[in-house]
Amino acid sequence: MLKIEGEYLRYDLNWLENIGAFWRDPKSKIANLTSVSAHENPWTVQVLRGIRAPGTGFPFLIMLGTMWHRRGRDFCVVYKRKPVLILEFKDESFKRWVIPDNEANRAVIRTVKPSLTISE
Repeated sequence: MLKIEGEYLRYDLNWLENIGAFWRDPKSKIANLTSVSAHENPWTVQVLRGIRAPGTGFPFLIMLGTMWHRRGRDFCVVYKRKPVLILEFKDESFKRWVIPDNEANRAVIRTVKPSLTISE
């Protein structure tokens, strides 16, 4: 779930997700959030780009962790065939976060960047 920590946006992983992702909660500056888009099918090459390393992945079941591609790296939290949000950042260690699409995450995005619309 997305959390606001001062000028930072953090994705709060539970302890089991931390183990599966081989990563602690990712954190980025709110000012560096450039766009947000929603996708119904997370298992496409437009959503999950590159190769997973490190992390846990079983196609169409779970993808937790880092995806490396030629433009950088993405942090992914994908479960089954559930819809996802893609948060794009500039000047951050992760170019994108691919996270579950739910009302709580959308509410945090509306709070931190009211002018930003979520493209479908």
